[in-house]
Amino acid sequence: MTTRIHPNQSLFAGEKPFPIINTCEHFAGSEKLIEKAMDLQQKLEGIFDITMDCEDGAKTGQEKQHAEMVVAMAKSPKNLHKKAGVRIHDYTNAWWKQDVDILVPGAGEQLAYITIPKPTKVAQVAEQIAYIQEACKQANIKREIPIHVLVETHGAVRDAYDIAALPWVQVLDFGLMDFVSGFHGAVSADNMRSPGQFDHRAISYAKARMVSACMCSGVVPAHNVTLDLKSQYQTFADASRARNDFGFLRMWSIYPLQIQPIVDAMKPKHDEVEAAVNILLAAQDANWGPIQYDGELHDRATYRYFWELVQKAKVTGVALPEAAIQRWFA
Repeated sequence: MTTRIHPNQSLFAGEKPFPIINTCEHFAGSEKLIEKAMDLQQKLEGIFDITMDCEDGAKTGQEKQHAEMVVAMAKSPKNLHKKAGVRIHDYTNAWWKQDVDILVPGAGEQLAYITIPKPTKVAQVAEQIAYIQEACKQANIKREIPIHVLVETHGAVRDAYDIAALPWVQVLDFGLMDFVSGFHGAVSADNMRSPGQFDHRAISYAKARMVSACMCSGVVPAHNVTLDLKSQYQTFADASRARNDFGFLRMWSIYPLQIQPIVDAMKPKHDEVEAAVNILLAAQDANWGPIQYDGELHDRATYRYFWELVQKAKVTGVALPEAAIQRWFA
């Protein structure tokens, strides 16, 4: 009997794998909102990440207590899926080092990621990552904590390719509101909403540039929030356009009703997933040699695409055939 080789071993041997992570990250600042988000995360079986916010969430004068609360929540039994990260203060804020000094020793093994906001140049991000790495070393934490970087200034858009290439970087997040504010009125506030956020040439250029920078370094591009909190249709429409027109693979949520529409818009289509599974099952039986499927030739080039598609389907809650589960995810 021939031993079947797993897709990861055959298709991506020796390569840095592209991160297959949740397509939605939900921001929560207070302890109450973080706890509610964790309850919802359990209910929805872990299909979204939670970003516990030290930047905007901490009240002035209570930055230390807030970071300590985040550590407690990260280590809480409610963090069942271990899919909760944290946003620290920005480089110009005196509290960012204190955030790291509390968060890394306290919850470095539990945090899904650390988000760095508002850099204006690559050197700032590099310094903050180096500080996080040293904190890990001092705390004897062996894992690489994934770093997410908010691209929300003109300098960060300029340096996006260099930022994406830094060590430990997993995600670049586009920050629309700060970016538009940085135009000093040359771009109106209307363009913080659709359709302007996609159609305005300066903004669409920045989004496309950031996505391109991500793909050059195997980093996930994440789209900005939808300001309309109550319209699930608007959230779905924004996420769909971000995914299909620009190539974003992840999006922020700032209100619980936005989570499911983002996941639904970002997840692979069922018919494509079905075809991908059939192609991969046949390819694995052929020891990853070329095959024919539905009158078309497929080889390792298409297998790599379809394997990533199947993994994305799994993390977004798309039901997979039992044969696929048993072979690849058991």
